[in-house]
Amino acid sequence: MSNTIYIGYEFKVKPLEPGVEILIAELGYAGFESFVETEEGVMAYIQKDEWNDAILEDIQILGSDEFEIGYSFNDIEPVNWNAEWEKNFNPIIVDGECSVRAPFHEKPDTKYDIIIEPKMSFGTGHHETTHMMIQHILKTDLQNKSVLDMGCGTGVLAILAEMKGAKPIDAVDYDNWCYLNSLENVERNNRKHITVIEGDASVLKGKKYDVIIANINRNILLNDMGTYVSSLNKNGMLFLSGFYNDDIPTIQAECEKYKLKFAEKLERNNWVSLKFLN
Repeated sequence: MSNTIYIGYEFKVKPLEPGVEILIAELGYAGFESFVETEEGVMAYIQKDEWNDAILEDIQILGSDEFEIGYSFNDIEPVNWNAEWEKNFNPIIVDGECSVRAPFHEKPDTKYDIIIEPKMSFGTGHHETTHMMIQHILKTDLQNKSVLDMGCGTGVLAILAEMKGAKPIDAVDYDNWCYLNSLENVERNNRKHITVIEGDASVLKGKKYDVIIANINRNILLNDMGTYVSSLNKNGMLFLSGFYNDDIPTIQAECEKYKLKFAEKLERNNWVSLKFLN
C-alpha cells in the first residue's frame, strides 16, 4: 500500500456561496486534488510532495474583501481517509440513470448502479468534471468500443463504460492510491474487461482506442494531447474535462492543431467538458 502523505486544509468560509465554489476552483489550479464540503466551508487535500509553504499565495479569494476565510492545516495519514468519506460521502444520481454510492448506502432504482470506496482517490461523481463525464458516457453508444479512462481516479468512468457495453477498457493513473483504489472498485463492481494500469501517458505507446476519456487538468491535457490523438482510432471520440470556461480557447486550439473537430460542450458551475471527434 502507498505511504503517500496528504496535507489537509480546513477552510471556514463566509459567505459560503459562492465562496466555497470559488475557493475550490482556485485550489484546484494550485494542485489540490480532493475536496469535501463541510457546514462551515471545505476540507481540501494535497499530496505533501506537491505542497510548499507558499502554496496559498496565488489563491486570490483569500485576499478578497468580500469573503472572510480562515484556515488550518496538518498532515493527514491515509488511514484516516475512509472515516472522512463515510461521514461526508453521500450517494449521487446523474440524470436519473446512473447512481454512484458507497457500499453502506441503500441501492437506488437506477439503470447503472456503481459502488465505490473513494479513499484518497478523486472521482466520486460529486465533482463537476466527473459528473459531466458521466453525462457524456450515458449519452454515448459504447457497445463493443475500446475505451481509455485516462486519470481514472476511482475508476468510476471506466466502470460505467463497461456497464454501457464497452470492451476492452484501460484505466490509467500515475498515482498509486488511484491505481489500487481502481483495482478494488473494478472488482467490487464485478467488471471483467477493465485493465488498470499505473503510469502516465507514456504507457499508451502503441495502444489504440475508439474512445478516450481524459478528466485530468488543463496543463496535463495540453502536454499529452499529441499522445491522445495518436492513440485514437479513426472516427474516434475524445472527451476532455478538468478545466474551466476560460480555458476553452487554449484547449480547443490544441485540439484543432491535431485536426480534431469540436462536437459538444457541457458546463457545470464554470467547469466544462468538451467532446471532440477524430
